[in-house]
Amino acid sequence: MSTDAAVADPGFVEIELGYFQLAHEHHEDTFSTPKVVLNYGLVDRLEIVGEFATEKAPHDDWQLVDPALFLKAILKEGVLQEKDGLSVALEAGALLPSTAPGEGGVGFEATGIVSGQLEPLTYHLNAGGGVDRADARPFATWGVIGELPVVPALRFVGEVNGESVEQERAKNSVLAGFIWQPFASRELWIDAGIRRGITRAAPDWQATLGLTFAFPVWPRARP
Repeated sequence: MSTDAAVADPGFVEIELGYFQLAHEHHEDTFSTPKVVLNYGLVDRLEIVGEFATEKAPHDDWQLVDPALFLKAILKEGVLQEKDGLSVALEAGALLPSTAPGEGGVGFEATGIVSGQLEPLTYHLNAGGGVDRADARPFATWGVIGELPVVPALRFVGEVNGESVEQERAKNSVLAGFIWQPFASRELWIDAGIRRGITRAAPDWQATLGLTFAFPVWPRARP
């Protein structure tokens, strides 16, 4: 999944909780719940990112899939930091062992991210690659996200992304969804979307529903 060129504020935790995901592939349904992404702001312009998911396919037990640990740094402040120009970031780190068959190794991934604005559209461009946790095979990833505000609390989101692993067919897909902030005074967002595979190796359909919220680990000192 693609991302934007922003990080959590220092001392803040952002939790992205994908509490429902259903994928339909080759006439079978796979459930993923939860998918968790933790973002902690270490210092200004730098955060640590941890993520994992649990997944169940038909006739299989629940498995821990896609665990990873990254550092994400803002290389250039821009529109997402309320400044002029492009926001540029780099996210890099380790792909940790999974309990899925054949994925007990360690891999590496790095992604360059550029965020910009063409009023009223905000866009995010991703390009990266690394070596996977299965047999250390090289892979490449890419993604494009567009966000269109409808009202101040609601944005429509579209995404096209893909992944190519050596000796495998590319997994490319397109997503349509929304992000809603129900309470303007709170750091809380609800998102939902439908993803459609556009290459044969990608899941035919995916439906997702998630929640993101943020809070300070340490209370802010009063002036």
